[in-house]
Amino acid sequence: MALTDPYAVLDSRPPVNTLRGRGAVANVRHRFQQADREDVDDGWASSGLPVENTDGLDTAVGGPDGKHQTSNATETTPARLKTTVTVEQARKLLSHNDSPDIPFDQAVNPYRGCEHGCVYCYARPTHAYLGYSPGLDFETRLVAKANAVQALRAELARPGYRVSPINIGSATDVYQPIEREWRLTRGLLELMLETRHPLTIVTKNALIQRDLDLLQALAEQNLVAVYVSVTTLDADMARSLEPRASAPWRRLQAVRTLALAKVPVGVLVAPVIPFINDESMESILREAAGAGADYANYIVLRLPWEVKAVFEEWLFAHFPDRAQRVLHRIEDLRNGRRNDPAFGSRMRGSGLWADLLRQRFELTARKLGLNRTRLKLDTQRFLFPARAGYDRPGQQLSLFDQD
Repeated sequence: MALTDPYAVLDSRPPVNTLRGRGAVANVRHRFQQADREDVDDGWASSGLPVENTDGLDTAVGGPDGKHQTSNATETTPARLKTTVTVEQARKLLSHNDSPDIPFDQAVNPYRGCEHGCVYCYARPTHAYLGYSPGLDFETRLVAKANAVQALRAELARPGYRVSPINIGSATDVYQPIEREWRLTRGLLELMLETRHPLTIVTKNALIQRDLDLLQALAEQNLVAVYVSVTTLDADMARSLEPRASAPWRRLQAVRTLALAKVPVGVLVAPVIPFINDESMESILREAAGAGADYANYIVLRLPWEVKAVFEEWLFAHFPDRAQRVLHRIEDLRNGRRNDPAFGSRMRGSGLWADLLRQRFELTARKLGLNRTRLKLDTQRFLFPARAGYDRPGQQLSLFDQD
């Protein structure tokens, strides 16, 4: 490994303590960081007494009611980390992309960061724009866009807005634990139903079942599709890879609930990590099909920017016996590198192993009857939302009362 790589993790390192309930091992340096921080044991951490983390992660800012809040989840080994939520007033919510390998061109994210703590999450580098680390900060220092619904309403009401399905949660999981209290995702679904706007959701959390009433109403008008991401059926593996996401059986239960309610639902096997969970693909697809999923897809592990360092630290902490083997296979998939951002190969990889993986997926999906049809959401039902000063879209209110 080149020593000039600022995000590199050395292949030989001393054992590290992992934090219970957290995915990342530590806060990795991010690409905009100009100064380094070093943790120093002043004697209290090794005394056996509970110690508050000294980098500010245990201080919450803001909540739905404007008060200071923290989550109930805490750790005391080897340090205590609480989830904090900071309030943001977003000027806009819609983001756009023209990537040929992404099945949507616009998305909204009501939160920044994600408490699920998935160690492989490709969205971790976005936290660097806030001056936070894509490591532990990404899963402990969260941001809630408190005005998300109002911001999106204003954007949908703009003259000339052109409808295409909105992906809700492209850089965060919109059903992460803090959604129970903030309910921003439910507010967005209510707006989607009001305006008859098509949308897609990908989640790892069974909390999506809370919004079954809205999802069912959207599905009746062909306005929604849901993918539930299942990485493994092994609860211990899931607890390590994605510590605060729902357990695998709860996600499959969510698939069944959605399918019974006639909400179009599929399973996303992502990411596929060589020698970690790749052998689970067929069993995940079988369980998902048995639960009622109609669609399936998969994505091979991606390691953009700082995700590489976060993942490698986790890998050597949890699987030191196979870490080198995993990394070498990733390089086989990525043309000799540990990340390949090229369109067309970044999602599935390239080479012999990628071809074998594709064949396994296609054969199993075909046997199980998955992906028999292609779902196309309805974009013709859209209604512009009402705006201040307007009775309904396109009609200005009179200045005078009329009989």
